[in-house]
Amino acid sequence: MRPSIRLDQWLQTAGGHAALAWQQAQLDRMVVDIFGFHAVQLGAPGLDALRHNRMPHRWLARDVAEADAASPPPAQASLVCAFTDLPFASQSLDLVVMPHTLEVGGDPYACLREADRVLVAGGQVVISGFNALSLWGARQLLARIGGEGYLPQSGELISPRRVRDWLRLLSFEVVAGAYGCWRPPLRTEAWLERWRFMDQVGERWWPMLGGMYVLVAIKRVRAMRLVGKAWQPHAAKARGARPVAHRRDRLGVDE
Repeated sequence: MRPSIRLDQWLQTAGGHAALAWQQAQLDRMVVDIFGFHAVQLGAPGLDALRHNRMPHRWLARDVAEADAASPPPAQASLVCAFTDLPFASQSLDLVVMPHTLEVGGDPYACLREADRVLVAGGQVVISGFNALSLWGARQLLARIGGEGYLPQSGELISPRRVRDWLRLLSFEVVAGAYGCWRPPLRTEAWLERWRFMDQVGERWWPMLGGMYVLVAIKRVRAMRLVGKAWQPHAAKARGARPVAHRRDRLGVDE
């Protein structure tokens, strides 16, 4: 169990603005071609992750601990619930978007299990978060030794590799992903703007070291197989007439 982070406050900072803009662009691109009827966004009301999605029923769910966050976009309905106990029936949703949901919740793996429960077979989950293997992650690690952290989290960051492992355990298949935000962990707009070139350099030379990541995974349901001995009866041999040799006696009568 890990403490929740105050994500909404951090998104108002200079680094938060850069992370918010990058995530919004990636989510707009990734959810536009995901089809179905029901979709939900878990947390991060500062993002409108479903604005380009065309499903008829869309919700924005906020965690109980953060019910006092900013108001949701007007195009979406709002739910207040625990992310480990969603108010949806099993296998009833086609898309679950989780922007920083694993970092906000106290039990990230339980959040993923709940997303697995409510998704239909073939449904998709979109996850975004902070990358531990980045300049932002390194700054956060140094803060544990001494000093002030850059990201709104006091505990250990969840690496994309660990998220992939959790998804694999739940029979998800990762089909797409992206990394972004290679600028140093600076706190002012002016200095972040000066280091804008790092985004182009990082995307080309060290793409997996971006400060942010987004993963898209599809829920796979394995078909049931019967295990046992397969009985294959031998084909019956066709019966046909056979020539029979006869012997005649001296009177011409067959024996």
